[in-house]
Amino acid sequence: MERLRLPFSVCAPEVDETPAPGEAPRALAQRLALAKARAVARQHPDAVVIGSDQVADLAGEPLGKPGTHERATAQLRRMRGQTVVFQTALAVVCQATGFEQADLAPVQVQFRELSDAEIERYLQAEAPYDCAGSAKSEGLGIALLDAIHSDDPTALVGLPLIRTCRMLRAAGLVLP
Repeated sequence: MERLRLPFSVCAPEVDETPAPGEAPRALAQRLALAKARAVARQHPDAVVIGSDQVADLAGEPLGKPGTHERATAQLRRMRGQTVVFQTALAVVCQATGFEQADLAPVQVQFRELSDAEIERYLQAEAPYDCAGSAKSEGLGIALLDAIHSDDPTALVGLPLIRTCRMLRAAGLVLP
């Protein structure tokens, strides 16, 4: 958000991130982004609120935040040599004006064939236990990848700024 030079504050919504039974990764990401934006908008009805969520999608299975070293190791072993789609969802809500819009910015990420030793070195160096898919592309995790494909290059880090700008303009904000 600092890149857009707009004043903002961060509020952590209390939203249960548990997937519904059989919920597809893209549907989960969209539902959570909208739920987060709505939750904060209820607390700040005059604000234009941005909600976002990202779910790693491995062949239709959501991979959440690992939380532990063991789960991160298991996730990275499953993803080695695979293409994972990071479903990055975005929602903009303003209760005062009745504005509500949501969008999805999928990012295809091709993981290298990773050895167990590479996985262990990476996890020891970065400890990415709080991010979907156990890899931070904005950090050392970029070394785990062969390719990234997206029409919004900021989406993999978590907030697709091209879509954010489009939606903020639609909500009435003035951007350069």
